[in-house]
Amino acid sequence: MSKHGYKSRSYSLENLVSTSFSRQYATHATPEKKSRKMLFYLTGLVFAMVGCSYAAVPLYRRFCQATGYGGTVQRRESVEEKIARHVKDGTVTSREIVVQFNADVADGMPWKFIPTQREVRVKPGESALAFYTAENRSSAPITGVSTYNVTPMKAAIYFNKIQCFCFEEQRLLPGEQIDMPVFFYIDPEFETDPKMDGINNLILSYTFFKECFALFSFTVSMA
Repeated sequence: MSKHGYKSRSYSLENLVSTSFSRQYATHATPEKKSRKMLFYLTGLVFAMVGCSYAAVPLYRRFCQATGYGGTVQRRESVEEKIARHVKDGTVTSREIVVQFNADVADGMPWKFIPTQREVRVKPGESALAFYTAENRSSAPITGVSTYNVTPMKAAIYFNKIQCFCFEEQRLLPGEQIDMPVFFYIDPEFETDPKMDGINNLILSYTFFKECFALFSFTVSMA
């Protein structure tokens, strides 16, 4: 419930299409016209589902990168540019940051998903490599897509991913297991930003969803 007393409601593409279909189909019409309307809505639903499987991930990725939603890193200067500038300036840092790793799966996702290391220690201006492991424990092939965030959220702008598996489809056969790398870099400006005083621990979290449908489930809070 929001601060103004309204309840949060969860909607999905399936609910919206079903409601629209029910309203249209309830009008008085001949059986032939009803059959045509049914065919029209079912065909539209198929095209919508196919379209969403291709559009959902890139749209969600662009939204997160543009807004910093959920602690997602916003793109400013490229990682290559930052590393080159750091080498040129000869910046030396002594502050050590502990980056911890977290892994989750959405409801109904029959995967085992874990970080292969609990944490790594890195200094601003340094890069580091970590791994996550995913295993499909179901009896059918499953394609998953992961989202991520960095906390504290205000520190996310200094966390730069060089290589990552987020927002990319990962298809695993029954019983298949894969290791996925995360290569990242902590901006040296982390050390000189007064807003980062007292922040010595970062948490990188990933959540795996089944493709498409999980990304269309959202919560609308009425303000």
